Amino acid sequence: MINDDTPLADLAPQLIAAMLPHVAFDGWSDTALAAAARDISVDADLAALALPDAAVMLTAWGTLANARMAEAMAGSHNMKIRDRIRMALVTRLEQGDREVTRRALALLAQPQHAALSARLLWQAADAMWRAAGDTATDYNHYTKRTILAAIYSATLLHWTQDDSEDFADTRAFIERRIDGVMRFEKTKAKLIGLGAKLPDPARFLGRLRYPAV
Repeated sequence: MINDDTPLADLAPQLIAAMLPHVAFDGWSDTALAAAARDISVDADLAALALPDAAVMLTAWGTLANARMAEAMAGSHNMKIRDRIRMALVTRLEQGDREVTRRALALLAQPQHAALSARLLWQAADAMWRAAGDTATDYNHYTKRTILAAIYSATLLHWTQDDSEDFADTRAFIERRIDGVMRFEKTKAKLIGLGAKLPDPARFLGRLRYPAV
Protein backbone atom coordinates (compact mmCIF):
# COMPACT_ATOMS: atom_id res chain seq x y z
CA MET A 1 0.00 0.00 0.00
CA ILE A 2 1.33 3.43 -0.99
CA ASN A 3 0.95 6.45 1.29
CA ASP A 4 2.82 9.63 2.14
CA ASP A 5 5.06 7.68 4.53
CA THR A 6 6.25 5.19 1.89
CA PRO A 7 10.07 5.49 1.57
CA LEU A 8 11.23 6.90 -1.76
CA ALA A 9 13.40 3.80 -2.31
CA ASP A 10 10.27 1.63 -2.11
CA LEU A 11 8.20 4.04 -4.18
CA ALA A 12 10.61 4.21 -7.15
CA PRO A 13 10.14 0.62 -8.42
CA GLN A 14 6.36 0.93 -8.13
CA LEU A 15 6.42 4.15 -10.11
CA ILE A 16 8.72 2.65 -12.75
CA ALA A 17 6.45 -0.36 -13.19
CA ALA A 18 3.49 2.00 -13.62
CA MET A 19 5.50 4.21 -16.02
CA LEU A 20 6.38 1.53 -18.55
CA PRO A 21 3.07 1.56 -20.47
CA HIS A 22 3.42 5.35 -20.79
CA VAL A 23 7.12 5.41 -21.73
CA ALA A 24 6.35 3.79 -25.08
CA PHE A 25 4.36 6.93 -25.99
CA ASP A 26 5.85 9.72 -23.87
CA GLY A 27 9.43 8.53 -23.42
CA TRP A 28 11.38 8.64 -20.16
CA SER A 29 9.78 11.95 -19.31
CA ASP A 30 7.98 13.91 -16.62
CA THR A 31 4.79 13.34 -18.63
CA ALA A 32 5.12 9.57 -18.33
CA LEU A 33 5.99 9.90 -14.64
CA ALA A 34 2.95 12.09 -13.96
CA ALA A 35 0.69 9.57 -15.69
CA ALA A 36 2.18 6.74 -13.63
CA ALA A 37 1.68 8.73 -10.44
CA ARG A 38 -1.99 9.21 -11.29
CA ASP A 39 -2.39 5.52 -12.09
CA ILE A 40 -1.20 4.42 -8.65
CA SER A 41 -2.54 7.41 -6.72
CA VAL A 42 0.80 8.95 -5.77
CA ASP A 43 1.24 12.67 -5.24
CA ALA A 44 3.02 14.19 -8.27
CA ASP A 45 5.56 16.06 -6.12
CA LEU A 46 6.41 12.88 -4.22
CA ALA A 47 6.82 11.02 -7.51
CA ALA A 48 9.19 13.71 -8.75
CA LEU A 49 11.29 13.30 -5.61
CA ALA A 50 11.49 9.53 -6.10
CA LEU A 51 12.41 9.79 -9.80
CA PRO A 52 13.82 13.28 -10.37
CA ASP A 53 15.35 12.76 -13.81
CA ALA A 54 15.81 10.31 -16.69
CA ALA A 55 19.07 8.92 -15.29
CA VAL A 56 17.39 7.94 -12.02
CA MET A 57 14.44 6.52 -13.96
CA LEU A 58 16.70 4.35 -16.12
CA THR A 59 18.64 3.16 -13.09
CA ALA A 60 15.42 2.18 -11.32
CA TRP A 61 14.18 0.46 -14.49
CA GLY A 62 17.39 -1.58 -14.75
CA THR A 63 17.16 -2.58 -11.09
CA LEU A 64 13.54 -3.66 -11.51
CA ALA A 65 14.30 -5.66 -14.66
CA ASN A 66 17.23 -7.42 -12.96
CA ALA A 67 15.08 -8.31 -9.96
CA ARG A 68 12.29 -9.69 -12.14
CA MET A 69 14.79 -11.71 -14.16
CA ALA A 70 16.35 -13.19 -11.01
CA GLU A 71 12.91 -14.09 -9.68
CA ALA A 72 11.97 -15.81 -12.93
CA MET A 73 15.19 -17.86 -12.81
CA ALA A 74 14.89 -18.89 -9.17
CA GLY A 75 14.35 -22.57 -10.04
CA SER A 76 16.91 -22.87 -12.84
CA HIS A 77 19.99 -24.00 -10.91
CA ASN A 78 19.54 -27.64 -11.90
CA MET A 79 19.90 -26.70 -15.57
CA LYS A 80 23.16 -26.82 -17.52
CA ILE A 81 25.15 -23.58 -17.49
CA ARG A 82 24.53 -23.02 -21.20
CA ASP A 83 20.77 -23.28 -20.67
CA ARG A 84 20.93 -20.97 -17.66
CA ILE A 85 22.81 -18.28 -19.59
CA ARG A 86 20.39 -18.59 -22.49
CA MET A 87 17.45 -18.30 -20.11
CA ALA A 88 19.02 -15.29 -18.41
CA LEU A 89 19.48 -13.46 -21.69
CA VAL A 90 16.00 -14.23 -22.99
CA THR A 91 14.33 -13.49 -19.66
CA ARG A 92 16.21 -10.20 -19.28
CA LEU A 93 15.07 -9.13 -22.76
CA GLU A 94 11.49 -10.02 -21.97
CA GLN A 95 11.49 -7.62 -19.01
CA GLY A 96 11.20 -4.70 -21.41
CA ASP A 97 8.79 -3.66 -24.16
CA ARG A 98 10.78 -3.05 -27.34
CA GLU A 99 9.67 0.57 -27.72
CA VAL A 100 10.50 1.22 -24.07
CA THR A 101 13.93 -0.31 -24.66
CA ARG A 102 14.49 1.69 -27.85
CA ARG A 103 13.76 4.91 -26.01
CA ALA A 104 16.10 3.89 -23.21
CA LEU A 105 18.89 3.06 -25.65
CA ALA A 106 18.42 6.39 -27.41
CA LEU A 107 18.95 8.18 -24.09
CA LEU A 108 21.87 6.01 -23.05
CA ALA A 109 23.60 6.66 -26.39
CA GLN A 110 23.94 10.34 -25.49
CA PRO A 111 27.47 11.35 -24.41
CA GLN A 112 26.35 12.60 -21.00
CA HIS A 113 24.95 9.16 -20.19
CA ALA A 114 28.02 7.14 -21.24
CA ALA A 115 28.99 6.25 -17.67
CA LEU A 116 25.40 5.38 -16.78
CA SER A 117 25.11 3.18 -19.86
CA ALA A 118 28.26 1.25 -18.94
CA ARG A 119 27.13 0.86 -15.32
CA LEU A 120 23.66 -0.43 -16.24
CA LEU A 121 25.14 -2.87 -18.76
CA TRP A 122 27.58 -4.21 -16.16
CA GLN A 123 24.82 -4.53 -13.57
CA ALA A 124 22.66 -6.47 -16.03
CA ALA A 125 25.51 -8.87 -16.84
CA ASP A 126 26.30 -9.30 -13.15
CA ALA A 127 22.64 -9.98 -12.34
CA MET A 128 22.41 -12.57 -15.11
CA TRP A 129 25.50 -14.45 -13.95
CA ARG A 130 24.33 -14.39 -10.35
CA ALA A 131 20.88 -15.64 -11.38
CA ALA A 132 22.66 -18.41 -13.30
CA GLY A 133 24.39 -19.44 -10.08
CA ASP A 134 27.86 -18.01 -10.66
CA THR A 135 29.86 -17.46 -7.46
CA ALA A 136 33.26 -16.57 -8.93
CA THR A 137 35.17 -13.92 -6.99
CA ASP A 138 38.56 -14.00 -8.75
CA TYR A 139 39.44 -12.56 -12.18
CA ASN A 140 36.84 -14.88 -13.72
CA HIS A 141 34.17 -12.74 -12.05
CA TYR A 142 35.16 -9.79 -14.23
CA THR A 143 35.96 -11.75 -17.38
CA LYS A 144 32.61 -13.52 -17.40
CA ARG A 145 30.72 -10.28 -16.91
CA THR A 146 32.70 -8.46 -19.56
CA ILE A 147 31.93 -11.18 -22.11
CA LEU A 148 28.25 -11.39 -21.19
CA ALA A 149 27.87 -7.59 -21.16
CA ALA A 150 29.18 -7.47 -24.74
CA ILE A 151 26.80 -10.27 -25.76
CA TYR A 152 23.82 -8.62 -24.07
CA SER A 153 24.59 -5.24 -25.63
CA ALA A 154 24.75 -6.75 -29.12
CA THR A 155 21.61 -8.82 -28.44
CA LEU A 156 19.67 -5.72 -27.35
CA LEU A 157 20.45 -3.95 -30.60
CA HIS A 158 19.54 -7.05 -32.62
CA TRP A 159 16.29 -7.56 -30.71
CA THR A 160 15.06 -4.01 -31.19
CA GLN A 161 15.28 -4.53 -34.97
CA ASP A 162 14.02 -8.12 -35.10
CA ASP A 163 10.74 -8.60 -36.99
CA SER A 164 10.90 -12.41 -37.15
CA GLU A 165 8.14 -14.53 -35.66
CA ASP A 166 8.56 -15.00 -31.90
CA PHE A 167 11.95 -13.26 -32.28
CA ALA A 168 13.41 -16.39 -33.84
CA ASP A 169 16.33 -14.42 -35.30
CA THR A 170 17.22 -13.03 -31.88
CA ARG A 171 17.08 -16.47 -30.31
CA ALA A 172 19.41 -17.81 -33.02
CA PHE A 173 21.68 -14.80 -32.44
CA ILE A 174 21.80 -15.63 -28.72
CA GLU A 175 22.68 -19.26 -29.46
CA ARG A 176 25.65 -18.20 -31.57
CA ARG A 177 26.87 -15.80 -28.91
CA ILE A 178 26.50 -18.36 -26.13
CA ASP A 179 28.97 -20.54 -28.03
CA GLY A 180 31.55 -17.85 -27.24
CA VAL A 181 30.77 -18.05 -23.52
CA MET A 182 31.05 -21.83 -23.57
CA ARG A 183 34.37 -21.68 -25.41
CA PHE A 184 35.68 -19.38 -22.70
CA GLU A 185 34.53 -21.78 -19.98
CA LYS A 186 36.16 -24.77 -21.73
CA THR A 187 39.39 -22.88 -22.35
CA LYS A 188 39.48 -21.76 -18.72
CA ALA A 189 38.98 -25.33 -17.51
CA LYS A 190 41.82 -26.56 -19.75
CA LEU A 191 44.15 -23.84 -18.48
CA ILE A 192 43.32 -24.66 -14.87
CA GLY A 193 43.96 -28.35 -15.56
CA LEU A 194 47.24 -27.56 -17.29
CA GLY A 195 48.31 -25.34 -14.40
CA ALA A 196 47.72 -28.17 -11.96
CA LYS A 197 50.15 -30.38 -13.90
CA LEU A 198 52.93 -27.83 -14.04
CA PRO A 199 55.70 -27.97 -11.42
CA ASP A 200 55.28 -25.67 -8.45
CA PRO A 201 57.89 -22.87 -8.83
CA ALA A 202 57.99 -22.28 -5.08
CA ARG A 203 58.86 -25.91 -4.40
CA PHE A 204 61.49 -25.85 -7.14
CA LEU A 205 63.13 -22.70 -5.76
CA GLY A 206 62.96 -24.16 -2.24
CA ARG A 207 64.93 -27.18 -3.37
CA LEU A 208 67.58 -24.93 -4.89
CA ARG A 209 67.91 -23.10 -1.62
CA TYR A 210 67.63 -26.15 0.63
CA PRO A 211 68.86 -29.17 -1.35
CA ALA A 212 67.92 -32.57 -0.06
CA VAL A 213 70.73 -34.47 1.61
